[in-house]
Amino acid sequence: MSARQLQYRIVDVFTDRMFGGNPLAVFLDARGLADTEMQSLAKEMNLSESTFIFPADDPANDFKVRIFTPGRELPMAGHPTIGTSFVLAREGLAPRDREELILRLEEKVGVIPVRMQFENGAPKMIWMTQPLPTFSEPILDPTLAAEMLNLDERDVDAELPIQIVSCGVPYPIIPVRSLSAMRRLQFRTDVARRELAQFGPTEALVFTREVENPGSSVHSRMFAPEFGILEDPATGSAAGPLGAYLVKHQVISANPTALILNEQGIEMGRPSFLHVRITTAGTEITEVQVGGAAVFVGAGEISLPA
Repeated sequence: MSARQLQYRIVDVFTDRMFGGNPLAVFLDARGLADTEMQSLAKEMNLSESTFIFPADDPANDFKVRIFTPGRELPMAGHPTIGTSFVLAREGLAPRDREELILRLEEKVGVIPVRMQFENGAPKMIWMTQPLPTFSEPILDPTLAAEMLNLDERDVDAELPIQIVSCGVPYPIIPVRSLSAMRRLQFRTDVARRELAQFGPTEALVFTREVENPGSSVHSRMFAPEFGILEDPATGSAAGPLGAYLVKHQVISANPTALILNEQGIEMGRPSFLHVRITTAGTEITEVQVGGAAVFVGAGEISLPA
């Protein structure tokens, strides 16, 4: 039997230049692939995520997308959604001759609307709408958070709560006081397993209100060793929860919309810029959107046994 030839594309997401942002592998036609094969392919690519495109189950939607880290499948993710949408437009699988395009992508969490803005026929800015946020009660005190980050307790910002926020994927969010602490922290997986497992997710998003780049609103790092990702350079599924957290706790005001620029990946040498738009009605958050740019890196083919 002849081998199956799988075409894939590599893009960098949440950046406007190659070798920044978060790399992504996108398999253009995943029909016929088993779950185990997709997981093996994601492990082979060894990027934080790989995506697999299928025809939509519901004809009212455009495509179905499945997302895998090297360790497991995700119900939804930000840079894979935006990067896959970029590839669909670039490959001509979605129309690219309009100034704006709306896609409806089926993911495990549900249908994710994506809006693309075009310039000279190519995607320029891509926005995804995420599920509305849910907030846990505070889960850790500063002492335990500091132990998890291998920091002094004074480095943790005790003025803000440590809690889990989800816009489709739950993330414990930990505030620290300074860029210096962000650079010094060392995420301890053993402590995360010990302290976070009772709440569910054992990854963590750490942020500070100090920033490196003019125009940024917040500086963050995200650690997910249980997903096979020691540190992620750009995490769209965490940027929405972070934006919602900042608005809920009045770190950033929304009247009625807050525009937030989250810088991430700088410590990894892959600077990433994630745009977050939080819309409110009174004290309620009514919409969460995460956006960014993407750039094409390369293409390839993998042969699988038939």
